[in-house]
Amino acid sequence: MRAIFRKELREFRRRPSIIFAMSAIPVIFLIQPLVVAFGLTASAAGPIGHEHLLLYLLGIPALTPVLIAAYAVVGEREQGTLEPMLTTPVRRNEFVLAKALASLLPSVGVAYLVFAGFVACIALFTNPAVASAVLHWPQILAQVLFTPLIAAWTIWIGMFISAKSNDIRVSQQLGMLASLPAVVVIALVAFNIIPATPSLALCYAAALVLFDVLGWGAVSLAFNRERLVIGTR
Repeated sequence: MRAIFRKELREFRRRPSIIFAMSAIPVIFLIQPLVVAFGLTASAAGPIGHEHLLLYLLGIPALTPVLIAAYAVVGEREQGTLEPMLTTPVRRNEFVLAKALASLLPSVGVAYLVFAGFVACIALFTNPAVASAVLHWPQILAQVLFTPLIAAWTIWIGMFISAKSNDIRVSQQLGMLASLPAVVVIALVAFNIIPATPSLALCYAAALVLFDVLGWGAVSLAFNRERLVIGTR
């Protein structure tokens, strides 16, 4: 498992699409909150306090990991390394887990890094009234807790699609499409269209944990070695 994990990380550095996903998507999600926060005056900071601007950044772990995970199988097939990988003496669920961790750790790391940079910028370079209206500890805690749960769920989506696809671009596009519902829910909560309450947060967390466990099982079943080698779905 450790060898598969390290091999995946080395491969990511050589894929332009993955490098783009790791850099461009966080920037896209960072622009809107920064523009809103830096455009506020102290007198106009009150209404923004009723929204949940920080939660908008949860879109980063909702989209970035799926583009990386979409490479898991179809990328090996395009490089001609799928057969050697599938003959690795490791259980199917362990094989899947190693690849998933290789997508999860850098994705979560980037999401946390971008979030920390955003919080630092707001705290240091905006009016104290604006910083007080934007930065709330419950939202910071939600960002820390929900980032790995959301990232894991979208990774399972990407890996499942990758196991059924024959083209990297198609796999990534379908993965992005399948992740859009999560982004929509995040946006609705961030702009207070769906009320953010502790009970709702617990329900979301429990649902994500369940989806992550079921996703691991579903992707493990999709990694049928014989079918993947002969290219059938």
